[in-house]
Amino acid sequence: MSPPSDPPPEYTKYRSAPRFWRRGPRPGEPLLDVLPNGRAAPPAVPPGAPGIPGAGDDGDGRGPGARRRRLPGLPLPGRRRGPRLPRGPLSVGRVVKWLVLAVVGWIALSLVLFLVSAQIQQGDLSGQVALGGAGFPLTSPNNVLVLGSDTRTKGSKEPGAATSGRGRSDSIMLMRVGGGKNARLSIPRDTVVDIPGHGKDKINAAYAYGGPALAVQTIEQYLGIKVNHLIEVNFDNFPQLIDAMGGVTYEGGCVVSRINGGFNNGGYTLRLKKGKTHIDGKQALALARTRHNDCNKSESDLTRARRQQKLLSAMKSRLISPFAFPRLPLIAWNTPKALRSDMSGPTLLGLFGALATSGSPPTQILKPDGFAAAPGGGSGLHVSDAEKARDVARFLKG
Repeated sequence: MSPPSDPPPEYTKYRSAPRFWRRGPRPGEPLLDVLPNGRAAPPAVPPGAPGIPGAGDDGDGRGPGARRRRLPGLPLPGRRRGPRLPRGPLSVGRVVKWLVLAVVGWIALSLVLFLVSAQIQQGDLSGQVALGGAGFPLTSPNNVLVLGSDTRTKGSKEPGAATSGRGRSDSIMLMRVGGGKNARLSIPRDTVVDIPGHGKDKINAAYAYGGPALAVQTIEQYLGIKVNHLIEVNFDNFPQLIDAMGGVTYEGGCVVSRINGGFNNGGYTLRLKKGKTHIDGKQALALARTRHNDCNKSESDLTRARRQQKLLSAMKSRLISPFAFPRLPLIAWNTPKALRSDMSGPTLLGLFGALATSGSPPTQILKPDGFAAAPGGGSGLHVSDAEKARDVARFLKG
């Protein structure tokens, strides 16, 4: 009487997805699962067929020519686990996917930094002057007034320069953007107008008399248009914005000017050759404020206004160029710091979006036809009503 045979050992089969780099069995070679104790599990074959337990030459259940299959996490006895091979070659689609994710993440970071910086820097100008009356700047036409003060930095030795208070508006420019509109209109600072409550005076005095509220009221009354938003340029932080962009490329004539009295008086001396020049933040600020050019003594305030519009176009070209993309978060953080506006972060972002997606409009300046008397015995510029009406109509048409 033969002893009872032992019951077959219990084992667990583990299944895993095949890997790209795993070599499959040779033709006709059976696969064997490996038990947790390292021994091969008997294959599911009829008794007596090759490959049953005991049929092999080593007593582990392998048939002739059989090859072990290692289950996941169970190394074969006597074999060292080598490094895991990669799942597959690096495909073009995978590279493109990661590049797209990186670009989207970089842009998202820049947007967050812009909104945070705008929230920190937002000036409560809306409480000082009634603004608004238009839709979102990206989709609706908006009239935006841009002002820059002529207040000089402390320590300036320039004769007659104001180093405290609001000062006069050094630059006055209207932009019409959004809803497919794109126009600019500069007003010479010496244009004589009627300032409410102060009589006839140069238009740049309105800012000194009553701040942004009176400046907006004066321009609306003079031109007969509604100002929807206001931006005051912070000249102290303006150079930082230009430097964050990596500088800008300006093209124009020769310029030699001495801002705030020049280097000899604690100011800045600007020297630019004719043609294209890549300028940094200090040079850009000096260029925007240049009124007397030693290269061309015949230049007037009209030339200065043209330079300011060309500088704005140079900034826009730099912003939409590939060179600006690596600097995008830095630009986003510094842009609101160079401005003081009534607009919230999203509205300001919509404005810059409208500027970036629009073309470069031609330079447009309110052209005087002569001179007019100004208070104190001086003289200013006079613009005829017909010329003013033509320029305003062209500006509103965008």
